[in-house]
Amino acid sequence: MADTPASRATLRDVARESHVSPATVSFVLNETPGQSISPETSQRVREAARRLGYRPHHIARALREGASRTVLLSTAGLPSGRSLDSFISGLEDELRSYDHALLVAHGREGGSIHPEVIDAFAPRAILDLGVVYTGDDAGWEGGWIDGLAAHVFAQLHYLADRGHREIAIAMPTTGVTARFASLRLDHAREAARTLGLRPPVEVDVGDDRDDAGAALTAMRMRHPSVSAIAAFDDNTALIALSALAELRVDVPSEIAVIGFDDDRYGALWHPCLTTVHIDAEAYGRRAARVALGRDPGTTQPAPTQIIRRDSA
Repeated sequence: MADTPASRATLRDVARESHVSPATVSFVLNETPGQSISPETSQRVREAARRLGYRPHHIARALREGASRTVLLSTAGLPSGRSLDSFISGLEDELRSYDHALLVAHGREGGSIHPEVIDAFAPRAILDLGVVYTGDDAGWEGGWIDGLAAHVFAQLHYLADRGHREIAIAMPTTGVTARFASLRLDHAREAARTLGLRPPVEVDVGDDRDDAGAALTAMRMRHPSVSAIAAFDDNTALIALSALAELRVDVPSEIAVIGFDDDRYGALWHPCLTTVHIDAEAYGRRAARVALGRDPGTTQPAPTQIIRRDSA
C-alpha cells in the first residue's frame, strides 16, 4: 500500500496495538536511557511497530536529540542547471547515508528560508548557497583552489591557450541574481588579469535569438578584436550560437564560444558546444559531511574538466 498520510501508521497506533502509552512507545523506539521498561514490553512495542510498518518521524527524533535529522538547503536564487542538480543529488545521497533528510528551498535573491520553517523542522544544519557564493563566506566552497573562481579561470584559460586575447563574457538577463552575476564577472576579470588578457567585455544576450543577435552585433562593432565568447552557462551559450548562426557568423573560425555547466543539450547543437564540466556531486557530498560536523575526508572533487567539442 502506498505510504500516504491516510495509511501511514502513527506512534499512537503503535501504542494502541501494544497496549502501552505513546510515551512508552517513544522511549522504546528511541532507546531513551533511564527508563524502567521491561524487556517484554519493549519487545511487544517493537513487534507492533514492525507489524504496522511504523517509521519514527525525523521531527519526533528531534525531541531526543535537540535537533531534527534534517538539513535545510537554500539555493538563494542561484541558476538551475546540471551543476546545481548534481550538487543537490550528492548532498542528499551523503546525508541519507548518515540517516538525515534534505529539505531544499528554491528562494529568490534576498530570500531565505522562512523562520517558521526553521522552527518547525529544527534542522541539524542550514546551508545557504547565497552566503556561500555571494556573502562574506564566499570562498568557503573552494574559491580559486577548487571552487567557482577556479572553474571560471579554467574556462578562460582554455581560450587563452588557443590564442584568444580579448574575450566577451555572455550573460543572461533573467534567471540569475544580480549578486551572483556580479561574482561571476569579478572572477572573469580576475582570471583575465592573471592570464594577461585584456579586460573582458560584458554582453547581455537576452533570452531569445533576436535579442542576442542585436546585442552581439553591437558588441562586435564596438569591440572588433573580440575573438571568443565565454558564456555564463550552456543555455546562454546556445542562445549566442543560435544568434550567430542567424547572423551567418562562422563558429569557431570567426568567433569561438565556450559554455559552462555541461548541459546535455550542448552536444546536440551544431557546432557542438565546448563547455566546462564540474564534479558538483562530489562537492555536495563534501558539503554534507561538513554540515554534519564530520571529517570531509581526503577525497577531493575531480579537477575542472573542459569538454572539448567544435565551438571552441
